[in-house]
Amino acid sequence: MQEKQNTTGLIWFRNNLRTTDNISLKKAIDHHKKVIAVYFFDPKYFTVDEFGFQKTAKFRAQFLIDTISNLKENLAKLNITLLTYFDAPENKIYSLCDEFSVDTIYTQKEWTKEEVDTTTNIKNSLKSDVKFIEDFDQFLYHPDTVSNNFSNIPDVFTQFRKKLEKYVRIKEIATFPKLPETNIFNNTTKIPTLKDLGFSDFEMHPKTAFPFLGGETAALKRLNYYLFQSNKVSFYKKTRNGLVGTDYSTKFSPWLANGSLSAKIIYHQVKNYEAEFGKNQSTYWVIFELIWRDYFKFISLKYNAKIFKIGGILNRNYHWNTDKNIIQNWINGETKDDFVNANMIELQQTGWMSNRGRQNVASYFAKELLQDWRIGAAYFESMLLDYDVHSNYGNWMYVAGVGNDPRDRKFNTQLQAERYDTNYKFRNLWLEKTLF
Repeated sequence: MQEKQNTTGLIWFRNNLRTTDNISLKKAIDHHKKVIAVYFFDPKYFTVDEFGFQKTAKFRAQFLIDTISNLKENLAKLNITLLTYFDAPENKIYSLCDEFSVDTIYTQKEWTKEEVDTTTNIKNSLKSDVKFIEDFDQFLYHPDTVSNNFSNIPDVFTQFRKKLEKYVRIKEIATFPKLPETNIFNNTTKIPTLKDLGFSDFEMHPKTAFPFLGGETAALKRLNYYLFQSNKVSFYKKTRNGLVGTDYSTKFSPWLANGSLSAKIIYHQVKNYEAEFGKNQSTYWVIFELIWRDYFKFISLKYNAKIFKIGGILNRNYHWNTDKNIIQNWINGETKDDFVNANMIELQQTGWMSNRGRQNVASYFAKELLQDWRIGAAYFESMLLDYDVHSNYGNWMYVAGVGNDPRDRKFNTQLQAERYDTNYKFRNLWLEKTLF
């Protein structure tokens, strides 16, 4: 192993908010005697977008605060200080480099426009001798092992999946030692509160299907519970279309979305589970869903900003409407469809909605109400605990008929309700009427 440098390595955390299996963390520890970390609550993610939605509403904001608080604790166990600011990274990183004699910044590589703009602004603010090292660290299958030309990524998921499963090996978990206590810096920075971010405090809804805290510790606890404590993973394929309760699906997605849990950890733990308890369709299906998640990231790498365009990656020229009353009724769960309404109220009250619910309400918005699908996608971006730019826009394009679904299907929401909510348990949960 090469000798460590006397300068300081700075880890700029983005959507990689974990201490386990983190490439930026590994590289910083491997190459520097001193390491410091920083996270920015970037104000631009709390502004109102072109459609009138706050980009990050209260549910994900609270989940993020939980996550950063936990990250700070877990980094402290490695003797690494986490600085936190409610500011744009480009306003501060260059001065941190001066203050702490930083010669290298390590971060997760992002490629969508807002994130790239931030990266560019930071690079432009740095002195020429500060190195900037970005790594893809949010995939199951590392992009370097998949393609050196993303334009070759297939437009049909099955082709993509079969090739990867046959030819590509998933990398091992990144491991690293903790640093000596002399690495700890005096830290006067504070993690912002909900109030600091512009929200009022709120209680978690008692009926929520996602009653979990943000952060790596809660994520690993849930992973262990879903696999080894409860064996729920062995029944995942049978229960994954459920609508009520905490255990019909893995619920890993909010932690995956902000990177407090890595796809590789889930994969390797599922493999450990299979070695101990045997594999079946359900254990495979968890990995299958992780491949879908990767796929939308690769589609985003292939098509770039096209995933945000009204015509999608297919350049389809459909006519879309923007009727404010119709959109508001959909948001409030006041449409003519009780199944759609129940799902939309759940989202509004909890920041969570099942996969089955999402497909139905998105299809209803785009194919029944004929509203501009990007407005629905923007509302999901604001509200969802597990918002992930690639999966969100990939799925919305898919149901709107401008993405990776060659069949351009439409969900019959009434038949779906009969099939997945036969006894009205879900609808009754969210559509209860009270007298007073």
